[in-house]
Amino acid sequence: MTLADLLVSTAVLGLTLGATLTTLEQGQRAWAFGAARVETQQSARAALAWMSAELRTAGQGPGPRQVTALSAVEPTRVALQIDRDHDDAITGATETITWRLAGDILRRDAGGGAQPVINGVRALTLAYFDAAGAPTAEPAAVRRISITVVTRPDHAVALGTRDLGAVFTTDVQLRNH
Repeated sequence: MTLADLLVSTAVLGLTLGATLTTLEQGQRAWAFGAARVETQQSARAALAWMSAELRTAGQGPGPRQVTALSAVEPTRVALQIDRDHDDAITGATETITWRLAGDILRRDAGGGAQPVINGVRALTLAYFDAAGAPTAEPAAVRRISITVVTRPDHAVALGTRDLGAVFTTDVQLRNH
């Protein structure tokens, strides 16, 4: 074995290892991209399902329409009321639930402070409609709410210009109104 043979075999080994490591890095980045996208989508779906379920129960009380369903209707905040102790009054801190966007965090406050529900929210849009389907800003007139959540992952993975975010939209009919 000569020095030339040793140099050639070392160069071939270096090229092979370089190609292997490059392929491995690309696979790792692709996996991270997929994992971040899935995490973002699952979190957004869960938060939207939770918010929708609570909005459907807004105004729940012992009698028909005893409780005003919504107390605040804003583009990025909604406050709903549920008469949990069935006394025909919204008195306890846990009977008013507020959903709002604070920075890039969707928060839910049910009397114990605004707890984070999902991080990485680019936008939360709440649109309110009356019984005729016309937009309204009057809490007592709201019968349907259109919710749009635009997300991005907490740990963005740069793969070119691909966007990891997702857009989720749902309509909620208020049942107790």
